[in-house]
Amino acid sequence: MKTKSLLIILFFIVFSHTKAQDILKTSHGKINIHPIGHASFVLTYDDKTIFIDPQGALKKYSGFPSPDLILLTDIHGDHLDIELLDLLNTSKAQFIVPQAVADKMPKKHKNQLVILKNGQLVYRLDFTINAIAMYNLPESVDTFHPKGRGNGYILTIDDRTIYISGDTEDIIEMRSLRNIDLAFICMNLPYTMDIHQAASAVLEFKPSIVYPYHYRGKNKQFLDVEKFKKIVESKDEDIEVRLRNWYPEK
Repeated sequence: MKTKSLLIILFFIVFSHTKAQDILKTSHGKINIHPIGHASFVLTYDDKTIFIDPQGALKKYSGFPSPDLILLTDIHGDHLDIELLDLLNTSKAQFIVPQAVADKMPKKHKNQLVILKNGQLVYRLDFTINAIAMYNLPESVDTFHPKGRGNGYILTIDDRTIYISGDTEDIIEMRSLRNIDLAFICMNLPYTMDIHQAASAVLEFKPSIVYPYHYRGKNKQFLDVEKFKKIVESKDEDIEVRLRNWYPEK
């Protein structure tokens, strides 16, 4: 019995510690971070809920309040899931989108759209949202992600700054970032970048916390995020890399 009790206690300690790590404290509260899958996650702060690139099964979002903000980065189906958006309660949501995404949105959402170009900034619900470039290198109109079509985002909540890379390589706009508290960094081939490009960029702009995400590539090949973590943390102990299961179905 004692052994069983100790195992139960250990389970709850480990589970609670893992869940507790998925927060970012601010001067007035905390941002809760909820990885959903691939490029999709949810942020909650105070009484506000933010969906980033919601995609997949409706049940993944059943435990969350209806979104106040929805950030969409690009037109590809792993970022823009019209079918899911039709199922979600988005009646109070404002959509932050690039023009290419706006062009594909159903008419019923047109009055909810806030369209940003790379470099533009908007203030909504006490949050600042800055659209940042995301694109492939070398630059070309026939790449998977040409410059100017999609948006990465810098989201400021209270006194914390969150970078959402979207689908990009290790571009100068990423490498030039400073004072980022939390970064979501994509890495999948051949669509974005490999772990060495991602690590090199992260080590240059030095976010406090990094979540590698969007790491399933062609033919469902998964990049080695464990190796990414080792590269980054061995070269800069001040950067915390948080690994989460973004692909529970695999």
